[in-house]
Amino acid sequence: MSGAERSTASILHVDMDSFFVSVELQDRPELRGLPTAVAHDTGRSVVSSASYEARRFGVRSAMPVVRAKQLCPGLILIDPHFEKYRAASREVMQVFREFTPLVEPLSIDEAFLDVAGSARLFGPPAEIARRLRERVRERTGLPASVGLASTKHVAKLASQRAKPDGVLEIPPERTLEFLHPLPVEAIWGVGGATARALHGRAIRTVGELAREPLESLRRIVGAASAERLHELANGRDARRVETERVEKSIGHEETFAVDQRDRAVLERELLRLSTRTGERLRAQGLAARTVAIKVRYDDFTTVTRSRTLGEATGTTQRLYRTARELFAELGDGPGGGPPRPVRLIGVRAEQLLPEDSRAAALWDEDEEWRAVDQAVDEVRDRFGREGVTSARLLARREDVVDPRSLEPPQ
Repeated sequence: MSGAERSTASILHVDMDSFFVSVELQDRPELRGLPTAVAHDTGRSVVSSASYEARRFGVRSAMPVVRAKQLCPGLILIDPHFEKYRAASREVMQVFREFTPLVEPLSIDEAFLDVAGSARLFGPPAEIARRLRERVRERTGLPASVGLASTKHVAKLASQRAKPDGVLEIPPERTLEFLHPLPVEAIWGVGGATARALHGRAIRTVGELAREPLESLRRIVGAASAERLHELANGRDARRVETERVEKSIGHEETFAVDQRDRAVLERELLRLSTRTGERLRAQGLAARTVAIKVRYDDFTTVTRSRTLGEATGTTQRLYRTARELFAELGDGPGGGPPRPVRLIGVRAEQLLPEDSRAAALWDEDEEWRAVDQAVDEVRDRFGREGVTSARLLARREDVVDPRSLEPPQ
């Protein structure tokens, strides 16, 4: 049954409240009620999670720590411990699965649940939401907010408006009443550029977006976006809760503690990132058709470049060589001057497909490297990541931020 056809609000979106901070306060109860944030206390760090007391000062996730301290001089910073967050996430997701097998994790701290088939055991969806929150708190001590609706899109919007530590149910017959007063920025996928384009045509609310003729909307935001936005603004979203999520891309990036213009250092980081990306591809039995790089310069200008390969690959060397070539094509600084200082660099594998679906070729130029990767992976599985590495990666790395600080902001 699609979301558009549901007669009850049986889609739940559960979002843990200030997840990283909430986990930390389990061990630091004396900080409850104080403005706190999870972040390394360095000039280059960003906030991973902020308590609601800190948010009242304007502190937000992904905000530079320097700016957060300016907004909230009394802000208390807690070093992140990502293993603790992953362990707590596993407990929370297990609780979700005790109510329904139809759980779609979106990130470490949020998930969609389809509870249409759980009513006989646990009661109506609103009762399930209440019991689920109670069980999460009993089991983990952590607060959660829940949105209930007949579609995934509206359920996610409802959970945001239920925060902190609340439940908001949007019955199907009241979907448009809930949606239409919201600003267009509330629609899933409407970013700054799209919002500005819509504002330029006096479209500022979801209701105004829903009433805009589709042909006019196509001229404003393009055909593909127009169809999707028109459907969501009118409360239609046929997406099901998917219990198996296939990664669309795999990648890693690093932020330098000091802006870096040494090409040898940058290429060494590209090799390190390609190595980690290749390991994850092979561990999941995937290969990539496209390799992309991301470079952020000292002025925060960010560029991306990508190349689609003739044959999908999961080998470290093919990923690295392609990334290095893409980086070389960026050239030197303006006017042929020295290379621009780099703040962040990343490698990403895209257009993923099962490794065993690669077409057989008469000549496989990656065959030898594939054998090397297999041997290296076997050693790492047995002895750990430090058991074997490339000689180029033995260089000292004081110029790179602790990679734990690069976890996605929550």
